[in-house]
Amino acid sequence: MLAIALLLALPFCTAKSAFSYAGSTVVDSYPPPGATNTAVDTYFPDASQVGYAGPTATGAEPAAIVTAVPFSKVEGMYPLSMPHSADGADTTFDVTRHWGNFAPMYSVDSFGLPDASPVIPEGCGINAVHLLMRHGARYPASDEPGPSHFASEVHAAASKKGFSVTGDLEFLATWTYKLGANNLTPFGRESLFSNGVAFRYRYGELLNAFTDLPVFRTTSQDRMLDSALNFAAGFFEIRTYETDYHQEIIIEKENFNNTLAPYQVCPNADSDDIGSFGDAQTSKWADIYLQNARRRLQPMVQGLNLTISLLIEMQELCAFETVALGYSKFCDLFTEEEWEGYEYYVDFWYSCGPGNPTAAAQGLGYVQELVSRLTHTPINVWNSSTNSTLDSSNITFPLNQPIYVDFSHDVVLASVATALNFTSLAASGPLPSDHIPPHRSYVSSQIAPFSGQLVAQVLSCPASEEPTHIRFLLNDGVVPLTGIHGCTEDSNGLCALPSFISGMHERIGQIDFAHDCFANYTMPDPDNIIDGRCPS
Repeated sequence: MLAIALLLALPFCTAKSAFSYAGSTVVDSYPPPGATNTAVDTYFPDASQVGYAGPTATGAEPAAIVTAVPFSKVEGMYPLSMPHSADGADTTFDVTRHWGNFAPMYSVDSFGLPDASPVIPEGCGINAVHLLMRHGARYPASDEPGPSHFASEVHAAASKKGFSVTGDLEFLATWTYKLGANNLTPFGRESLFSNGVAFRYRYGELLNAFTDLPVFRTTSQDRMLDSALNFAAGFFEIRTYETDYHQEIIIEKENFNNTLAPYQVCPNADSDDIGSFGDAQTSKWADIYLQNARRRLQPMVQGLNLTISLLIEMQELCAFETVALGYSKFCDLFTEEEWEGYEYYVDFWYSCGPGNPTAAAQGLGYVQELVSRLTHTPINVWNSSTNSTLDSSNITFPLNQPIYVDFSHDVVLASVATALNFTSLAASGPLPSDHIPPHRSYVSSQIAPFSGQLVAQVLSCPASEEPTHIRFLLNDGVVPLTGIHGCTEDSNGLCALPSFISGMHERIGQIDFAHDCFANYTMPDPDNIIDGRCPS
């Protein structure tokens, strides 16, 4: 009986040799080569040719941000499969919220104002809204070679003798790399469309105050333009959105001024010493939090050395495969503690947050544009990433819109939050590289996830001593403005608009774009920067 039991157990503990194609890249292409719909248009006339649409009537614009109580939060990630951790299949632990800037956007409960709601405070009305939004979920970027590097390592190992896998890693025997590069995934497109619909529900009533078509801005990168167009299709209407507004596309390339891609004109943001300082800090942490994972997973693979770098790439694959393919077998290889470690690893405090001396300078240009829009005053000082050609024109940079929509990147949302001096995000101070501090205030998945949103609400509150106020929502969480001179504590995050503008003029004057972006200086050691500026 013992022999029979051993024989039955053998198949389950025998290592599986990998197929030689393991780790290879798979690319699909649609539509099929040569297929086109232009040659058969006579068979498929459009709606204007068919007619018979039936009677229609337009209703009133929604204003859910004023009237919707309770507020509808962004939760879940349909139609993607919800991943689990290695030790948490039956728990409420949400792996996706520990992907840092690769996490899908979710509604943040609080940034220190637990009683505040995204819904307009009672007694106030909405005058205008300013949206700065990150693009949707995408494939790995060209400067993020991690996932494809892991695939090439597996493929190289599978092409030689001696590579075998077992247990939780057995899937690698037939695994192939199916990710593209740079552009939006289907989930990314869906998210932007849905966010456009949601924004119409929340702020649609403001369209009644337009006297001309809105101007929305984005950059020339493929995923940036697709994000803007999918959002517009949801916000307006799929058949008419192209004529319902003006889409401004600003060149995103080195040496082109663009507040939505300011790093292109800030060399220090990409330097080995300053721009890459965060990489050195995160590497120290990775060597700590992934040791147990390495000891657990290495015995499951022969012929491939699972270095710390490869384990990070496997965690990245969990996020990227999920938002691209709907699921990933890499997710449940890591424990809850290891996912918490990964989230801390990708918190970009030192790369584009309060701990980097170029962060405030990079966010400066957008803050100058925001003040210009709030005061209806053209910019007349060009000392940042602002584009003097575009921002000097009331056509490409109008100052009278009740709705402003701009699309940008994760590093820009983080930099703008730093330039605005949201001190509550930096309250727990610099992030140590040897442990996760309890109750830390800076978490990148709450600041700049895929489809992340920074919203400025301009409000009229007639009962107040100052009738016009402003407040900010970061992924639906109301942000305290006490770091801005003149803005006092308020349970709803409100600041009188004149005080905010005065405080922003002061903050703008403190930020030295020319020095922080171009001067020859070294990172302070230790780096105790908490305001995104180079110490004097």
